[in-house]
Amino acid sequence: MMEERANLMHMMKLSIKVLLQSALSLGRSLDADHAPLQQFFVVMEHCLKHGLKVKKSFIGQNKSFFGPLELVEKLCPEASDIATSVRNLPELKTAVGRGRAWLYLALMQKKLADYLKVLIDNKHLLSEFYEPEALMMEEEGMVLVGLLVGLNVLDANLCLKGEDLDSQVGVIDFSLYLKDMQDLDGGKEHERITDVLDQKNYVEELNRHLSCTVGDLQTKIDGLEKTNSKLQEELSAATDRIFSLQEEQQQLREQNELIRERSEKSVEITKQDTKVELETYKQTRQGLDKMYSDVWKQLKEEKKVHLELEKELELQIGMKTEMEIAMKLLEKDTHEKQDTLVALRQQLEDVKAINLQMFHKVQDTESSLQQKDEVIASFEEKINQIMSSMKQMEERLQHSERARQGAEEQGRQLQRELGCRSGVLQEQLSQLQGQCSSLEKELKSEKEQRQALQRELQCEKDTSSLLRAELQQVDGLKRELRALQDEKAELQKVCDEQEQALQEMGLHLSQSKLKMEDIKEVNKALKGHTWLKDDEATHCKQCEKEFSISRRKHHCRNCGHIFCNTCSSNELALPSYPKPVRVCDSCHTLLLQRCSSSTGS
Repeated sequence: MMEERANLMHMMKLSIKVLLQSALSLGRSLDADHAPLQQFFVVMEHCLKHGLKVKKSFIGQNKSFFGPLELVEKLCPEASDIATSVRNLPELKTAVGRGRAWLYLALMQKKLADYLKVLIDNKHLLSEFYEPEALMMEEEGMVLVGLLVGLNVLDANLCLKGEDLDSQVGVIDFSLYLKDMQDLDGGKEHERITDVLDQKNYVEELNRHLSCTVGDLQTKIDGLEKTNSKLQEELSAATDRIFSLQEEQQQLREQNELIRERSEKSVEITKQDTKVELETYKQTRQGLDKMYSDVWKQLKEEKKVHLELEKELELQIGMKTEMEIAMKLLEKDTHEKQDTLVALRQQLEDVKAINLQMFHKVQDTESSLQQKDEVIASFEEKINQIMSSMKQMEERLQHSERARQGAEEQGRQLQRELGCRSGVLQEQLSQLQGQCSSLEKELKSEKEQRQALQRELQCEKDTSSLLRAELQQVDGLKRELRALQDEKAELQKVCDEQEQALQEMGLHLSQSKLKMEDIKEVNKALKGHTWLKDDEATHCKQCEKEFSISRRKHHCRNCGHIFCNTCSSNELALPSYPKPVRVCDSCHTLLLQRCSSSTGS
């Protein structure tokens, strides 16, 4: 197995080398008829089949490398397009043909090395398809990925339609590789390969920057989609509320119409009852006594109602006194708030120079307090209106009491004169009935006004509770101001400490000047470095490891020496390069020290 792996790796290196040399010599894109490209796919197929486990089924034994390639779709979602297009090709009937088509498409996308690297990084999944000593399970797999990276320079235009990928015979043609190595390893071709590799590195860096910008844009798009979904949910909730309020409004209208119909029916019924009573009174004289007793009972009920109204008036007067006391307390609170506002304004004028944020917060508190003063003024106007309406109600009640007293006196006179004047009693009773009906109407109107006053009082109570909550918020603002004052004291302490530190820094200025002169000398020495050529360096200058295909050479743009990727993975902006470029670890530390010393000075 080891010998097979070594032979396959040698063949893969030769095939890739010949393919790159032929592509550079031709200077055009490669087609499917290109012989080195066909031999590369044959060698690649042999590498993927090495150590592949045999799956037994009812039909027979199945040994195809398309099974491991299908895992790339799960591990890397970008490869889903290749898998779907391969499955949708009607000409492919075997797994071998699908695997070859997959390799063609991956090479055209210039992502064959990336996909195989994803597979090799997940060796626990490859263990289902390959034996432990297979090429894909050993270190040669990573070397294979490093060799395939160089193929990203090529542009392959391969047409899958019309080709019989199922019946192709994978035989390696060694005649392409039995050539004079001296002719292949010419100086010009080597320089071309280095130029192509440098271009490839530049393109890879550009692709990385573009991928970073694309990721940032995708995160912004996701945030905007979330905000749009939230706004749509809020709009749907608002529309549902509007519909529910409209339904409640319709229900209230229907209830009002029902109440009106019932009241009209009750009025008609009372009118009919009065007509029937008048007819019975005219027919029989005995009904007079009954009517008199009924009138007497009604007078008693009216007295009771009057007493209840007096009690309710007393309650309303008590509520009125409570409201006056509450208004006085609110006035006192407002005066206290105004005094505190004057003090706060004086303090804020002192704090403006220290912290602008405190000034903005105090402005917000002043605007909120002005709004509260306006609310209090509107509340006082509403209370004055309620007081005037209460006075009108008291006057109406006095008029009703006077009318009731007159009715009682007339009733007494009627009792005295009933024995001698029956005819006169009939006329006076009719007058009394009219007065009673008018009194009943007035009492109903007064009850309705009383209910309206109660509703207004409830609304005023709600507004008073809101004002209390706002007063609590004002207390919270006072606490915040105290905390800000404490922060001001702390900031003053920090300022004092900083002044002391500045005095100490003045003592160290002489030492820092000496250090700056040393750094200038170091910079002069660094500027004198020369740019080394690729042929002159065979080992990394820092870690002293030998360069290979997997461990590639990288120039430090500051000192000009050649390092490996691990020793020169840092990037910084230099005076000669406006954008960040590759720098070795030692130059990176020196440049950072220079930047820190310059910022400190």
